[in-house]
Amino acid sequence: MSPRPSSPAGALALAAVLIVCAALGFLFHRLTSPHETELRPIGGGVTPTGAQAPAPPPSPPIPERLPELSLPDTNGQPHHLREWSGQPLIVNFWATWCEPCRREIPLLKSLRLEKSRNRPEIVGIALDHLDSVRKYVEDMHIDYPVLVGEQGGLEAAAAFGAEPVLPFTAFADSRGHIVSLKFGELHPDEAAFILARLADLDAGRLGPAAARRQITDELHRLALARAGAPGAATN
Repeated sequence: MSPRPSSPAGALALAAVLIVCAALGFLFHRLTSPHETELRPIGGGVTPTGAQAPAPPPSPPIPERLPELSLPDTNGQPHHLREWSGQPLIVNFWATWCEPCRREIPLLKSLRLEKSRNRPEIVGIALDHLDSVRKYVEDMHIDYPVLVGEQGGLEAAAAFGAEPVLPFTAFADSRGHIVSLKFGELHPDEAAFILARLADLDAGRLGPAAARRQITDELHRLALARAGAPGAATN
């Protein structure tokens, strides 16, 4: 058992040491817990307290064009988004610890397999630690480009006008115009509708403003139908 302090000064000194140790322990926890204070998953199931996970935030204004940003791949090689200019592009922000992010990866892989039918390129941006991302990419055989935002990931997300939530996905046409930001897990019916509008854009059958409006309306309708909202129409 620790000896009791022999004077008020000793007691104060002991209390000060304990306070400093507690503060250092809290700081260590904050610095070593990956992203838990910056990012949260959408649609990740039930929270530890039993409450439902928070709903997606209101969609911010969509940037006009893809931002100029550069991030390294899993081998440390830097890449710019403009490398994929001239073709429709899906930019998916995710993390290995995010359950809805993991669920949508098979869909993204299947979309890339259909690229021969004028499907867009897919670029994943992982807001996570490099070692975790590299292992997950290998284990899941992710064959589309994956960049790692271990350092600049939050800045990259902010460049899209995005809230600090995962997953979210940006869709751009072949001219670099962003037509949709999808917050939360991407579903096949949503992807099919957005990609059809991208095809209309590239064929000149639709303008960017009309495409954005149609996509926003349809994503809202699909979300209501998926939630079983009264009066939500389904096809």
